[in-house]
Amino acid sequence: MTTHTTQGIPDADHALHLLRQMLRVRRLEEKCIELYSAAKIRGFLHVYIGEEAVAAGVMEALEREDAVVATYREHGHALLRGVSAGAILAEMYGHAEGCCRGRGGSMHLFDAATRFYGGNAIVAGGLPLAVGLALADRMAGRQRVTVCFFGEGAVAEGEFHESMNLAALWQLPVLFCCENNLYAMGTALGRSESQTDIALKAAGYEMPAWAVDGMDVLAVEEAARRAVDAVRSGGGPHFLELRTYRFRAHSMFDPELYREKAEVAQWMERDPISLLQGTMQAAGQLAEKDWAALQEDVDAEISTAVGFAENGTPEPVSELSRFVYSDRPDDGSPGGQSEQDRKGGAAG
Repeated sequence: MTTHTTQGIPDADHALHLLRQMLRVRRLEEKCIELYSAAKIRGFLHVYIGEEAVAAGVMEALEREDAVVATYREHGHALLRGVSAGAILAEMYGHAEGCCRGRGGSMHLFDAATRFYGGNAIVAGGLPLAVGLALADRMAGRQRVTVCFFGEGAVAEGEFHESMNLAALWQLPVLFCCENNLYAMGTALGRSESQTDIALKAAGYEMPAWAVDGMDVLAVEEAARRAVDAVRSGGGPHFLELRTYRFRAHSMFDPELYREKAEVAQWMERDPISLLQGTMQAAGQLAEKDWAALQEDVDAEISTAVGFAENGTPEPVSELSRFVYSDRPDDGSPGGQSEQDRKGGAAG
């Protein structure tokens, strides 16, 4: 049984918004599974089902000019950052209407307009990118925050420790968000780390760090706002260990032989969507008709997105080398710019 409180939530409208955001991610991921099974999406596919409270809660604390760096399980992050469901699905279809013109696919979503910098397929690969973005903001005097999402498996990589050290040493405006779902692919955390308290590891680099219930979207948002405000006001890097759980296998290729079904079932009792829904309904803040209408609206959004992706077009073969080589001539000068470019005469 899903547990909930009868005390309700002070801001019911905001809670409804969070519920909608989590449901949008859930329905998008469910549709991805359906399309993958129908061979309309190919390649690797990693879904976020069960972890929706993390992205939904953290994104609420960010401003438009902040930057987000994510992993290959990033569909939900991209959607809640503002990339349309249509552009996300079109990207997975390999169509030119996708956010990366179909060149990135599921694991490499990217959108400069929303400052969403991946979609990074290398474990821990986003950490040094986040440090670089934060360093650029610091050098330019901008009051931006870079948020970096990564799994607990990244903690075993050298980039994790190098990034923690530099961010703390230079007091950079970055928030590290470790999505600890207990399994790095098929390896349980306790089998790879002698110290399984990830927040404690981060604290060793002299930065504020604490663990959060990653299945409670309200707790996540509260922690994220506290951390983001501190980072933005010059408090240096902060670290959140968001303890969550993925309900599905690591990827669509994963036979999932490394964890017991009873464990998965136990975690599913704390489904973040059901938790918030149950609390609101028990307090009389969410009528059945409103819940039904919410589901209908979200289903319509995803259905429209599927239609957009289905009607997309692959890029022609003639465009194959576009974005691989520069369109600008190289005259051998530093930076590879032509004389015209340096004088500002060339169009961007």
